[in-house]
Amino acid sequence: MCRWLAYVGEPLHPSEVILDARHSLVAQSLDSPLGAETVNGDGFGLGWYPVSNREDSGQPPGPALFRSMEPAWNDLNLREISRMIRSPLFFSHVRAAGPPVQQTNCHPFRHANWLFMHNGGLTDFLTVKRDLTLAVDPSLYPEIQGTTDSEVLFHLALTLGLQDDPIAGMRAAIREAERVGHEHGIRFPVQGTFAVSDGATVWAIRYSTAGRSRSLFHSTDIETLRRMYPDAERLRVFGRRAHVIVSEPLNDLPGAFEGVPESTVSILDEAGYRYEPFLEAA
Repeated sequence: MCRWLAYVGEPLHPSEVILDARHSLVAQSLDSPLGAETVNGDGFGLGWYPVSNREDSGQPPGPALFRSMEPAWNDLNLREISRMIRSPLFFSHVRAAGPPVQQTNCHPFRHANWLFMHNGGLTDFLTVKRDLTLAVDPSLYPEIQGTTDSEVLFHLALTLGLQDDPIAGMRAAIREAERVGHEHGIRFPVQGTFAVSDGATVWAIRYSTAGRSRSLFHSTDIETLRRMYPDAERLRVFGRRAHVIVSEPLNDLPGAFEGVPESTVSILDEAGYRYEPFLEAA
């Protein structure tokens, strides 16, 4: 369906991983060996938390967004922006989906200081769209600008407490999507990998009702990689806290990426990774 990447660590030019890596996100937009679709050319997005004022306020500033319905490989603005900005936490996403192809359907989605993106889908979304959309809090409903299942699911999770407890909010939203889907006779309503951030932490979720979710990986600690590959010049670009969570590995170095288990939340912050169970299959 799509491919995505989340970075946390020392401030970095996003181009280092979305453009310059051997199997970068833009490369995956043209050739995605592990994706449901090989080509992901129906738009892209970059969401980033600026460095400025982070130290002064003690709180991360709200995220900025650049989204386009151009194919990622064909957008000069993406190359310019990603090489100029630096960010300690950013999301990037390339989209493969049916129509409509429009800017408001490109990920990531934003609410206040939160970012959200998704690879996968809610099965037969048009069948359940009305019920799920009406379950969104009326104060949040005007923020839904596009037509995607992902945007509705994000606002449903916000309605169900994501800002207080991201894992609990996502659990509640996905359970509600499954409940409504099952009421409409849909056997496996939810499929995907999901990423949420408040600017300090990333919660990356791998879950599907069928128990066969889209691929998801996280990088090995940089210090470990440097010991494994002392001659790899490329690793010098990254600080010791640099980590990524990705739909598929950015290079072919053995041991550089580890798969996230099924029905698991990978929590990533400045201290590194930890896992929590997410949901039992419905």
